[in-house]
Amino acid sequence: MTDPNHPAAAPPSPWVARFAPLVPPGPVLDLAAGGGRHSRLFHALGHAVLAVDRDADAMAALAAEGVATAVEDLESGAAPACLARRFAGVVVANYLHRPLLPAIVAAVAPGGWLIYETFGQGQERFGKPSNPDFLLAPGELLEAVRGRLRVVAYEDGECAAPKPAVRQRIAARAA
Repeated sequence: MTDPNHPAAAPPSPWVARFAPLVPPGPVLDLAAGGGRHSRLFHALGHAVLAVDRDADAMAALAAEGVATAVEDLESGAAPACLARRFAGVVVANYLHRPLLPAIVAAVAPGGWLIYETFGQGQERFGKPSNPDFLLAPGELLEAVRGRLRVVAYEDGECAAPKPAVRQRIAARAA
């Protein structure tokens, strides 16, 4: 069953939608794709998309729409096979597993984009996630890309929509 926090009908994140048109032609990786809202966005933009998530039902629904999928537990130990490839775009939303950050950054092809947003420290005041393992430290995304990608946009702080939260967002391009 699809996670109710990632319904198939959910609109794309405004942050992801803002930078999606800048991703050059080529494959896009939607890591921890959930219900597939960003996979659908990039698919509609004409990209070949690989959606990766542990939710087999959600991946089956995306596959039925022509999106390539992989059912994988991203936290099983070894880096997922998809991160050994290079992509024109890598999108990650509402997901953090720190051991994967270097491989996520390395999966961005020359000229490609990393579009990433998730929760930051301080989110515990607003509800879940509240576990520090799932909350970025201030500047953590900047540090993850330092010296490897050129940061085009970055935000770190409280936001009101779609509901109050502490978010960290980055859009960065590989040379």
